[in-house]
Amino acid sequence: SDPIPAEKIEGSPEVIDGKFNDMGNALDMSFTDYVSTTWDFLFTRNDRTPDTELPVKQVDLSHFNNPGSGQLNVTWLGHSSLMVNIDGYKILTDPVFEKRISVFGPTRFNGDVPLDIQQIPKMDAVIISHDHYDHLNKFSVQRLIEKANTFIVPLEVSALLIDWGVPQDKIVELDWWQEYSLDQKLMVVATPAQHFSGRGITDRNKTLWASWVIQTPYHKLFFSGDSGYFGGFKQIGDKYGPFDMTFIECGAYGESWPKVHMFPEQTVQAHQDLKGNVLHPIHWGTFNLALHPWYEPMVRLTAAANVKNVKTATPIVGETTVYDMRIPAARWWEKPMKLSRG
Repeated sequence: SDPIPAEKIEGSPEVIDGKFNDMGNALDMSFTDYVSTTWDFLFTRNDRTPDTELPVKQVDLSHFNNPGSGQLNVTWLGHSSLMVNIDGYKILTDPVFEKRISVFGPTRFNGDVPLDIQQIPKMDAVIISHDHYDHLNKFSVQRLIEKANTFIVPLEVSALLIDWGVPQDKIVELDWWQEYSLDQKLMVVATPAQHFSGRGITDRNKTLWASWVIQTPYHKLFFSGDSGYFGGFKQIGDKYGPFDMTFIECGAYGESWPKVHMFPEQTVQAHQDLKGNVLHPIHWGTFNLALHPWYEPMVRLTAAANVKNVKTATPIVGETTVYDMRIPAARWWEKPMKLSRG
């Protein structure tokens, strides 16, 4: 399939004055908020990173490589990076294998990714949710060019990939609610998210961000990318649900930016809006991106999930969740959390 031509962007419902509309400027912080947040970020400690090494598991590639249909297994590589095997189709989401993600950016506080990127086999698709550094990583993209058949991205993100050497005919660019079928069985849909984009000072909202639906005749999953809590989850659930598994962000939230990242209780609500079965929280426990303690997202999320009777998958980094067979449920963060708190 050819990439969406540039003219498509002009007609996109999300574009206002050449920029994608982040639903009323989602990152609308006052100058005072900005200064106080920056001050807190630089000078408060608050257990934002663990005092001890977090557990990791070397990735067992046999799950990802299993060609059989009738299976869904997902390996968490930390943050929003997932290795998905859905009925034998192999997909990577937001792959970030680099330890430091930008010149000034944070470093992974849970060590290296427990898999050498060179070991990743040929696969069907890489899906990118948006262009922020902790989701779109040049080092990783360039090493996956030969391995991935297709890169599926939101509108306008293809320019960066082409710049990094990805052939244009390997890129599929989608607007919200656009469906792309890789073949008769595998469909990927770009769905709305409430966030923003940009990798520098001058390119705010020049590219689109998205959440994603991945489905075959046998399984369906939802991948949130980054998003604040909004009515879109219910719309997506009504149109494409129910989902076997949802992978929803639950970390890097703050009182000053409630529109662009969810609080953990909202993650559980989003999962219910989507009509999900198993909730697999992502976007936590990897990078120091907010002011809350590193373990707080899971303390709050598991408490809210218990109240609402929601099934959760809580693997350690590198561990595989096998749907309907092995759902990791250990609260492995509790021991390092106690050490962090002293």
